[in-house]
Amino acid sequence: MIDRELIKHALSEDLQGGEDITSIATVSGTEKVVADFVARKDGVIAGIDMARAVLEEVGLSDIAVLVQDGTTAKTGTVLMTVRGDTRAILLAERTALNFLGHLSGIATLTRTWVDAIAGTSCEIRDTRKTTPGMRLLEKYAVRMGGGTNHRMSLSDAALIKDNHIAAAGGVTQAFSQVRAQYPSSDIEIEVDTLEQLREVLPLKPDLVLLDNMSPAQCSEAVAIAAGSTKLEASGGISLENAISYAVTGVNFLAIGALTHSAPVLDIGLDLRAE
Repeated sequence: MIDRELIKHALSEDLQGGEDITSIATVSGTEKVVADFVARKDGVIAGIDMARAVLEEVGLSDIAVLVQDGTTAKTGTVLMTVRGDTRAILLAERTALNFLGHLSGIATLTRTWVDAIAGTSCEIRDTRKTTPGMRLLEKYAVRMGGGTNHRMSLSDAALIKDNHIAAAGGVTQAFSQVRAQYPSSDIEIEVDTLEQLREVLPLKPDLVLLDNMSPAQCSEAVAIAAGSTKLEASGGISLENAISYAVTGVNFLAIGALTHSAPVLDIGLDLRAE
């Protein structure tokens, strides 16, 4: 996945209307080198196309992609090699690594969560807690790690939360108003208690979000819903207790940390002579 406008903005941000004074002072402008993008730690790779597009944006074309997105790379694996003008490679280096490391970090963390609930029918799902301007890329990275995406935007589906219910005057009123204005849209409703779950089930929501419920409560919620709607658990979920939630029978675990707290995967760029 490539966002060329974001790449142009990132490179422009790095130069601030000026030039790379260090490279211009230390590199004559005639040198050609080979540079390898190398994984410094084990992880799931995402963002290869973005890194390649950064190189292309500065005029480089001799690029060999050796590892595809979604691949688990071991420490020391060469992910991509570029040949060409030294100044151009150094100009692209940080921007390319920023995208590649950030997106690979998300994919790696997602895979960790997916592995934590392996053997169940539950899926790990992201949220809208994304970096402004990078939602499509970050959600793409979640998919590369084996997770699934919640709605991309507010227009994709309705999610009726506490504040909507309060503004509308009640859950039934909120649901009816959304259904009347957007009859073809999926509607998800957030509930805090099992009593609220019983109240919303007759409305036939497409999905119910179980907010801050324990695994025991989630198990009871699954029994109450009896397959009439999909269920998503959110809040209070950690890697340590994820399996306890997944085995309850809920369809999804909503994990905001996939995008807002993923550590960058350590990836470096090594220059070498041809």
